Amino acid sequence: MIKLHDLYFKTFISEQELDATVQRMVDEIANDLQDEIPVFVGILNGSFMFVSDFVKKYPKPCEVTFIKLASYEGLKSTEDIQRLIGLTQDLSGRKVIILEDIIDSGNTLEEVHRIFKNEHVDELKIATLFAKPESYKKDFKLHYVGKEIPNKFIVGYGLDYNGLGRDLPAVYQLKTTQHMTNIVLFGPPGAGKGTQAEFLKDKYNLVHISTGDVFRYNIKNETALGMLAKSFMDKGELVPDQVTIDMLNAEVEKNAGAKGFIFDGFPRTNAQAKALDNLMDAKDSQIDAMIALEVDDEVLVGRLLERGKTSGRKDDADESIIRNRIIEYYNKTAILKDYYAAQYKYYGVDGVGSIDDITERLNAVIDKL
Repeated sequence: MIKLHDLYFKTFISEQELDATVQRMVDEIANDLQDEIPVFVGILNGSFMFVSDFVKKYPKPCEVTFIKLASYEGLKSTEDIQRLIGLTQDLSGRKVIILEDIIDSGNTLEEVHRIFKNEHVDELKIATLFAKPESYKKDFKLHYVGKEIPNKFIVGYGLDYNGLGRDLPAVYQLKTTQHMTNIVLFGPPGAGKGTQAEFLKDKYNLVHISTGDVFRYNIKNETALGMLAKSFMDKGELVPDQVTIDMLNAEVEKNAGAKGFIFDGFPRTNAQAKALDNLMDAKDSQIDAMIALEVDDEVLVGRLLERGKTSGRKDDADESIIRNRIIEYYNKTAILKDYYAAQYKYYGVDGVGSIDDITERLNAVIDKL
């Protein structure tokens, strides 16, 4: 994640992928032109990195020139195209390839065709590193396209946001959800996770999503996902991860304006953690931390046995069952601890002490995120 001016951008296309895309375009154009010596025309400012890498890779003689057009103000492409630097050489009878960094609305491309209308070139072709098919409304043919991308604002590799970002070697996409904190909350049975989730939810204005509650809601209300999940459960089979993710996605969608989420009870495996990452990425967000309440086993056993005197839950009254639940928790959490620790997102919090003390420790972690 990077910040330019007042906005945040997330990684979208790596240096390696850009390099491979440029090389593919070079190979395709060189194969089409054979021994012809083309004139490559870069559209400034955005295309300077693309043009530089392109001509360095081009395997045959070529000429390079630039024209400078301006169409962007902030995040939007305007209808008003300004010609700041025009052509300075005679291109009559030449094969001309326009090298553009990005084509979205096509307004700049329309100006390019206007410029070359009376230049008497032998052939004019358009090559663009990026194209946004959702927003392209013109009839001009795009002869070479490096990569089609969604209609979202990007920076890097020559592209800027109000002057910043052109120097970045990779490409970043605007993060539309600018301020969101998402936490995976873990704790062994008896750690007080449910109690703390309520405090965190209220203090940080987060939405608490308990997987168990979500399952019960969907099954009780006989939603399509609930009935699908029940069909697996009735056969004694595990509910597929995708069904759970679809349920969580529906909960996130219900709370699209939330400042963040506390995920409780999910993920339980690396595959589920990756699926949750993909879900949050699709929402222009991410998991910021896995916070685990850490409590000594004997303290947990004592707490649960005490709770069992009033809760009425059989699994809180049998010490052997309690210990098995704790062992199962550690077996599952150990894998996820490594997953999130590798991303520097794992935070262990001492879960022993008064409720207020534990809350303060959790707050200290979240305040630093």
